[in-house]
Amino acid sequence: MTSTAATTGHEPGKPTTVGGVVGAPSAARAAQLARRAAGGQDSAPVEITAPFTGLVTATLPQATDPDVRKVFGEAREAQRSWAARPVRERQQVLTRLHRLILDRQDEILDLVQLEAGKARLDAFDEVASTALVAGYYGKHSARILGDRRVAGVLPLLTKAGELRHPKGVVGVISPWNYPLALTSMDVLPALVAGNAVVQKPDNQTALSALWLHELAEEAGLPAGVWRIVLGRGSQIGDALVEESDYLCFTGSTPTGKELAAKVARRLTGYSLELGGKNPMIVLPDAPVAKAAAGAVTACFSSAGQLCVSVERIYVHESIREEFTRAFVAKTEALRLGGELGYGADMGSLTSESQLATISAHVEDARQKGATVLTGGRPRPDLGPLFYEPTVLTDVPETAELFAGETFGPVVSIYGYTDIEDAIERANDTTYGLNASIWTGNQAAGWAVASRIKAGTVNVNEGYSATFGSVALPMGGMKESGYGRRNGAEGLLKYTESQSIAVQRGLRLRPPRLVPPKLWTGGMTAGLRLLRRIR
Repeated sequence: MTSTAATTGHEPGKPTTVGGVVGAPSAARAAQLARRAAGGQDSAPVEITAPFTGLVTATLPQATDPDVRKVFGEAREAQRSWAARPVRERQQVLTRLHRLILDRQDEILDLVQLEAGKARLDAFDEVASTALVAGYYGKHSARILGDRRVAGVLPLLTKAGELRHPKGVVGVISPWNYPLALTSMDVLPALVAGNAVVQKPDNQTALSALWLHELAEEAGLPAGVWRIVLGRGSQIGDALVEESDYLCFTGSTPTGKELAAKVARRLTGYSLELGGKNPMIVLPDAPVAKAAAGAVTACFSSAGQLCVSVERIYVHESIREEFTRAFVAKTEALRLGGELGYGADMGSLTSESQLATISAHVEDARQKGATVLTGGRPRPDLGPLFYEPTVLTDVPETAELFAGETFGPVVSIYGYTDIEDAIERANDTTYGLNASIWTGNQAAGWAVASRIKAGTVNVNEGYSATFGSVALPMGGMKESGYGRRNGAEGLLKYTESQSIAVQRGLRLRPPRLVPPKLWTGGMTAGLRLLRRIR
């Protein structure tokens, strides 16, 4: 496996460093972004370290429960004037933001790498996704949110329509793994729908969210409409749940269940994107080289720390040996490294807890009889959180990683002979977030995809086809979540629908001098006629 050493120091004449990473935004710039967070003057700040080096990158203020409740009150005030603006005016902010994101991508690429430990190409996926989201809602929001006329109960006499009103103040709890993309997917549609947003990004990757916040205000978003608070869920989570008119959460399934129970007691809405144990099925007619290359991207992008990445591969026995050989070879050719550039194919993990979980899963599987075909070890020679991309086979059902989410650069290969068996095994999980099908026959791929119990399924792709198609809803089935982001659903969920009907002429109850039986007979005849007309 090719390796590229992480940069750990500053050389004379070279760019300044943050967290020991050459070329990263300056410490002054990191501090400037950190000051955009609300609250935290009365609590101890938290130091954040760079995954590549383990050195400090930023010191972040931490909000308290009273801070958060105060911020919600201020956001509620700001929301009223923002919601009063026409939708087309609000969506113009996103159109301008789209341009700014692409024009200034170099700094955010550095920030995402610095905070999350990603390879630069994986960081660019976040830039592209954010631009796509801003572009889509910047173009289509007015149409999706527009007043809708419908057929009234009595033609010509009943004027009926649907209006959409913003929820109010939306609480967004964002994870550490895709700090830019997931911020944009959740925050931008909430804003263009006329809401204010109070977001709590993960401390580890908060600078990326704060960077987008800065650009949004430069694009014309009024100050106070989108607020960012920093802190641990144990300290400020109750305030976020209790003050939000709608809650959007991305994270683990256990935490999602706890939040859903708390929100349910308030009878306010929520959406959740949770865990996954995503399968790939390789059909016997699949082009092996393309499927193997696609599997490398599907499994090891962002070091496997992606909710929709593949952790299980089912390959038809007729091509299993050939596929495995090609897949292992391509995996071993990946370049690992921690540089701010395109020199590495895979970066590091983001946290010590992820490294501990992944190491434990692989060792548990090995001890229970699994075979490690490649990888299976940390790489402290490159940096504190590097772990080799790992491929296993012969993983027994008793192993933790057989059914449990690993969330790292680890994948298991299984053989099958009957497609019905492969589909059943792919669906044999409590999760249902994403899946991937590889085949030489698109119609066959679509047919198999339609039988997979997952919110998104990609044919001849790992996850990018659905992830990048912003007009499509994205979310999980079963314990992988509730609700959808992206598309019309990802916008309408942040609104309350209101139905209005104006009745003219004929009443919907019999006049005083008309016998009820005669009136109901006439209405029955009319209902039969309406069915034919409509």
